[in-house]
Amino acid sequence: MEDVNQFPAVERRRNPAVPSDQRVKGEIAVFQELGKALTSSLQLDQVLRTIMEKIDEFLRPDNWSLLLLDEAKQELYFELAVGKASQALKDVRIKMGQGIAGWVAQHGETVVVPDTTKDTRFFAKVDEKTKTETQSIVAVPVRFRDTCLGVIELINCMGPDGFDPRDLKLLEALSDFAAIALENARHVKKIHELTITDDCTSLYNARHMGFILETEIYRSQRYNYEFSIVFIDLDHFKQVNDTHGHLVGSRLLAEIGNALKEHCRLIDFAFRYGGDEFVILLPQTSKENALNVARRLHKLVREGTWLVPEGLNIKLTPSVGVASYPVDSRTKEGLLHLADEAMYLVKNTKRDSVAAANIGILPNVATAESAG
Repeated sequence: MEDVNQFPAVERRRNPAVPSDQRVKGEIAVFQELGKALTSSLQLDQVLRTIMEKIDEFLRPDNWSLLLLDEAKQELYFELAVGKASQALKDVRIKMGQGIAGWVAQHGETVVVPDTTKDTRFFAKVDEKTKTETQSIVAVPVRFRDTCLGVIELINCMGPDGFDPRDLKLLEALSDFAAIALENARHVKKIHELTITDDCTSLYNARHMGFILETEIYRSQRYNYEFSIVFIDLDHFKQVNDTHGHLVGSRLLAEIGNALKEHCRLIDFAFRYGGDEFVILLPQTSKENALNVARRLHKLVREGTWLVPEGLNIKLTPSVGVASYPVDSRTKEGLLHLADEAMYLVKNTKRDSVAAANIGILPNVATAESAG
């Protein structure tokens, strides 16, 4: 959650009534500014910050927050919070249907509660955690079409005459802008994922591998780290396509790619390099340790039985090559060439084994031939 409690410590109560013409001009300026932010930038934080500032300027709540929906867990979490209690809300999560915010998210309806002591939906545990006293709440859903993305919630913003209907209209309009910004951000993220992801395996693609390699070289130079790359090529993969067809071949690549990824650490990167070749990037990993990883991945592929649910029970072997930074090369091109060369050393001799740059084929790798 971004901490945006940056406004002057002033009494956050309703301002005296603003002359209608001045109010109209102010609202028009708000929408112009938000419209400009939405069209000139796809940066979510810029739009949300503008919305945050306008809520504070026009509505003056004690505290206000933007809660977003974690779809997987069906919980609301505090993405933005302004006011004295903002820090205490960082780790708070509210289940769908729980409290007023949870009710609004579940039902997609605006709620105005002048007195929280008279509303059974009020979730007092948030006050206990934040050590504040919530007297009134205004909560509006942040919706895009029929999907609730979150809730904007204002605390203690009502005057003696309640919450001005015009203010509510403004707040609902601001929530619409927030919804558009959130949806734009989702689309940008999805487009970015599509540009760096291989369609067949859902691993990162070769284009993204180049970027990550450059980043890893820079980081390793700066902090004096080692790292390694592992090339994996599936032996006789063409026979799978010739025997079972290209659709089965694609499913096999996806299954093996997923297995390779699952056997990596969280800091590792798995790529489909092209055809039936995969690359694993191992940050902060010496050549010796990378060879151990290569042996394990070789064993994983060779001893696995693939596409079992389809009744195909395919067996195959891999040829594996390893190169490391900085012992083998200090450039992206050099590392890729040496790892690829080591892999082809295996592929052009006995296949089904592991080789390392400047070392050759490893003598102690179990193969299908020796195992038999």
